[in-house]
Amino acid sequence: MAGSSLIDIGLPIALFIIMVGMGLTLGLRDFRDVFVYPKASAFGTLAQIVGMPILAFALAWVLQLDPALAVGLVVIAACPGGTTSNIFTYFARGNVALSIVLTVVASLITVATLPVIINAALDLFPLQTGVTSAAERLSLPVGRTVGTLLAIVILPVVIGMAFRRWRPILAAKLERAVGVFGLFVLVVIIALILARLGGDALPMFRDAGLAVALLNVVGIGLGLWIGRRLGIPLRDAVACAMELGIKNGTLGLLITLILLDSPEMAVPSAVYGLLMFAFGAVLIAWARRRLPPQPRFG
Repeated sequence: MAGSSLIDIGLPIALFIIMVGMGLTLGLRDFRDVFVYPKASAFGTLAQIVGMPILAFALAWVLQLDPALAVGLVVIAACPGGTTSNIFTYFARGNVALSIVLTVVASLITVATLPVIINAALDLFPLQTGVTSAAERLSLPVGRTVGTLLAIVILPVVIGMAFRRWRPILAAKLERAVGVFGLFVLVVIIALILARLGGDALPMFRDAGLAVALLNVVGIGLGLWIGRRLGIPLRDAVACAMELGIKNGTLGLLITLILLDSPEMAVPSAVYGLLMFAFGAVLIAWARRRLPPQPRFG
């Protein structure tokens, strides 16, 4: 019961703080990069919003995942990049400004797209809940979901941007603290998921592992390969690939644990939240061998 209360109350608060941290990195001038890098911005956004969910649907079907894990895989795939992707892009010597814009634009768009994509997954991979008709199947409440995302994704970003304009030096310091806080939250939530699943935890983590790893690796690979085929500079392609690989796992956990009330569906987000650091580190090492240093982040 205590763990459930901590998730229901603490997770939205934690995500709000993390999204304020994203806003602390932004100024209004950053949005001009959508026009400065139109091809990279369009590709990175479409790849996040459309490409990754399609890849998740395909992997869930090919690997014949359990319905709960299949839906959970689609959930994390449909989530936008997280603030960590901006830091990872910096270490990989990618285009940090583009990374920030892609993170924010995708976060804004997914307020509308997440409910549609997730409900499509629930229809395609119906859970065995004992219902007797399609009308009774589990579905994501669209109105509540949009309202929740507006409150804990859009509003805190605006607050963070306003605070940065008011106290830029303090905002730079808080930005780093929020990044550490986000990692701490992820670890705590994963521990709570393990506790709630009990003996089913390890088999589910094992079953989700291959699909999650493929989603991450293939997403990063396609981001780099297609980006380069489109003529996007390597620095921009690295930023796009990092956005596809480093997801907002906290948002995925909030959707599955609170809006869908399913620790089983939360497993892919939890596993992804761990593996993405390993694969992101590989991308950093690869990119640093091919790109010269760039100006200091922040």
